[in-house]
Amino acid sequence: MGSTTRWTTRATVAVVVTAPIVTIPVSAEASPASVPAVAAPPASAAAGPRGVAAKSAYLFDSGTRKTRWSRAADTRRPIGSITKVMTAMVVIRAGKLDRKITVKKKHVDYVSRSDGSRAWLRVGDRLTVRQLLNALMLPSGCDAAYVLADAYGPGWKGFVAKMNKTARQLKMTRTKYANFDGLPWPSGTATNSTTRDQVKLADYAMKNKEFRAIVARRSYSLKAGGGHGAYRWTNTNRLLSSYRGTIGIKTGKTDLAGYSLMFAARRGKRTLIGVVLNSSTTREQARFTDAMKMLNWGFGVRTTGVLTVAPVPPGANVD
Repeated sequence: MGSTTRWTTRATVAVVVTAPIVTIPVSAEASPASVPAVAAPPASAAAGPRGVAAKSAYLFDSGTRKTRWSRAADTRRPIGSITKVMTAMVVIRAGKLDRKITVKKKHVDYVSRSDGSRAWLRVGDRLTVRQLLNALMLPSGCDAAYVLADAYGPGWKGFVAKMNKTARQLKMTRTKYANFDGLPWPSGTATNSTTRDQVKLADYAMKNKEFRAIVARRSYSLKAGGGHGAYRWTNTNRLLSSYRGTIGIKTGKTDLAGYSLMFAARRGKRTLIGVVLNSSTTREQARFTDAMKMLNWGFGVRTTGVLTVAPVPPGANVD
C-alpha cells in the first residue's frame, strides 16, 4: 500500500484504520467471458526454482494453461495493495473511462488517516477515470482507490460487493475483499486470498488491453489543465526495470502481508504469470528477486550471477 512519505517503506506502522463512512448498493458488469482454469501443479514441478523465500508462490504458463510450480498455493494470506488489481478490473469492466470525477476532501482525509500510499491527489481536482486508474496502479494510490470505489459503487461498500462478486465469477473460491485498497482494516487479515486465486485474477486482467497498458508503464505524467494540477506517478513495480520481458503488474505490502508481488513477463512467444506472498517482512527487494528466480526457472534461463533490483526512483513510493 505504500507510504504517505514519498520514499519510504510504508505500512510498517501498526495502526487501526477506520473505514470510510458511506452507503452500500451492488451490481456488476457482465461476467468474465472466460474464467482461467488453473490446474494443480504436476508432480514433476515439485523441485521448482531454488532460493524462493515467499511463504506462498505460484507460477503459471498462460500459453499452455499449465501451472509450472507452486508453494502453499491454497493458503489464505493478506495481499496488501495487490487488492487494487481487482479494484482496477471492476472499474474497467464498468467502462466510461473518460468520465471525469472530482476528488473530495474525504478521499484525501482517508489516506492521511490511514498512512497508506498515495497519488497525492488534490481536493477539487477533476480527473478522468483513465487518469485515476494510473494513479491507482502506478504509485498505488489509496486516495485514487477511494475516489474510484466511491464513484463506481456507488459508495465504497457497494463497490467492495462488486469486487467479491467478480471474484466469485472468476472462481476465486478462497478470496475475500473487505475494502478497495488492501489496507489493514477492519483487521489486518480481513482482505485475504491465495496465490492460486490471484493468478486467476492476473491471467484475466492481463487479457485486457487497457489494464495491460497501465501496468506496463514505468511512469505517467499529467500537465496542469483541464480542471486538475500537474502530476507525475512512478510505478512501484521495479521488476519492470530489473527483469527483461516484464510486462506488469502490482506490488503489495502491509505488516502482515509482507512484501508481495503479482508479476508477468514475456520472452519470445511465452508469457509467465506469477504471485509471491510475503517474500519478507523486512527486505523490500526479496519479492523482486523471488520473481526473478521463478521466471528464470520457468523460462529455462541458467544464471549464476547476482540478481540486481533497480533502485527506488527519486520521489517514488515503496509499496
